[in-house]
Amino acid sequence: MGMVRRLLLLLINRLSRLPVVPKKIKLVGGALLAIAVIGIFVYVLQHHTVALLQPRGEIGYRQRQLMMYAAILAAIVIIPVYIMTAVIAIKYREDSKHPGKYTPNWDTNKKLEIIWWGIPCVIILILAVITWQSSHALDPYKSLANNQKQLNVQVIALDWKWLFIYPDQGVATINELDMPVDTAVHFDITADAPMNSFWIPQLGGQVYAMPGMSTVLNLRAGSIGTYRGASANISGKGFSGMTFAARVKSSADFNNWVNTAKASPNYLSQASYDNLVAPSENNPVAYYGSIDPTVYDTVVMKYMGH
Repeated sequence: MGMVRRLLLLLINRLSRLPVVPKKIKLVGGALLAIAVIGIFVYVLQHHTVALLQPRGEIGYRQRQLMMYAAILAAIVIIPVYIMTAVIAIKYREDSKHPGKYTPNWDTNKKLEIIWWGIPCVIILILAVITWQSSHALDPYKSLANNQKQLNVQVIALDWKWLFIYPDQGVATINELDMPVDTAVHFDITADAPMNSFWIPQLGGQVYAMPGMSTVLNLRAGSIGTYRGASANISGKGFSGMTFAARVKSSADFNNWVNTAKASPNYLSQASYDNLVAPSENNPVAYYGSIDPTVYDTVVMKYMGH
């Protein structure tokens, strides 16, 4: 906070020393600056993936909408404050040819008091209503309406890799998550390592994976593609490589992928799982063609103390 305060004071000091600029030049300069900022923003969105601003799932879209509402409401306060900071610094500087009128008693002006207290209070009230509604609407435990059969995936965060178990399909993977498009996916999430956080930014949601607990996340991908998944909680030296590919496919391609995974000779038994638990970095994708269906529940219960 001290650094920010010093930078702000330095900016005000610099602005106070600027020469008087004609009004037309100010307007043209401000317009050009606004156009430049908008142009840069559009260019970045067109040529780079900004995950939170380019969602590809139902929950991601709704979360982006919530962030936009909050940003617009915050801008109603922030933008005037920055404009007023610059205007006051220039208008009331010592060498101004047209200095502002000295009015030291604004603190007793009821109209101004209503403005600078009333507007923030109204904005906070609006944000409170939006937050209350969205907290219930975007509850990660809330199941999504679906015309197709829900896909169930069990997620185990390890050091430093992700294990995905498909109990209904009888297969499992390391660091690759495949799912059909426009299908609700129900995730049961736990950890057999330090606490982690399961996150696919473009699909939405971020839920912690904790030893001895089973948390829930419901997502649905609306577009075919490959999206980056990662841990959002630092968990040791291999954290930077703890990423996975979330591959969204058509229903036919997903069924073909399940058949491909089933062809793997690897068997996810309790013994092979115990070998997986050992810490390892930058793990390649691996498939298990058959699984012991009790692995996930065993991992959760091993921390229960009985």
